[in-house]
Amino acid sequence: MEFAFYLSGLVAVLATLGVIISPNPVHALLYLIVSLIAVAMVFFSLGAPFAGALEIIVYAGAIMVLFVFVVMMLNLGEAAVEQEKAWLSPGTWRGPAVLAAVLLVTLVVTLWQGDIGMVIAGETLTAKAVGVTLFGPWLLIVELGAMLLLAALVTASHVGRLAAPRQASGRDSSGKEGA
Repeated sequence: MEFAFYLSGLVAVLATLGVIISPNPVHALLYLIVSLIAVAMVFFSLGAPFAGALEIIVYAGAIMVLFVFVVMMLNLGEAAVEQEKAWLSPGTWRGPAVLAAVLLVTLVVTLWQGDIGMVIAGETLTAKAVGVTLFGPWLLIVELGAMLLLAALVTASHVGRLAAPRQASGRDSSGKEGA
């Protein structure tokens, strides 16, 4: 399991560097997803499968959904479709695909060796332990985080609705009819 821990950690660091140095937001997003999956692999190798599953579900899944919502809210049109086609060339996927393949090989080798029950240190993290911790001493912080996410959702909804009525009415910003 130490092999899986160190290799997953290396992939996480390399993918995070890809996020930082990538000038294109789509490329940075791909590297970010690989980085989050690598961190989940680190959790799995440390004997915390619940934390690893949460990492994949909440972070990697939520970031993909957030990205889709941003693209839907912006509604950029045909020029954006052509730009996306250029971004999704095979060269775009090369770096994240290599790092994801390293993670896959690490996972397969670890499962093949049968080291599933071994952990580097500590005990297995369970859902009950996470719940007791989150809703015990950290209750106020969890509630503040929930309020922040709710505020972000309401703001995104409001911003998405502001553009639609102006375009549909045919009026410009001064309130006059367009030609």
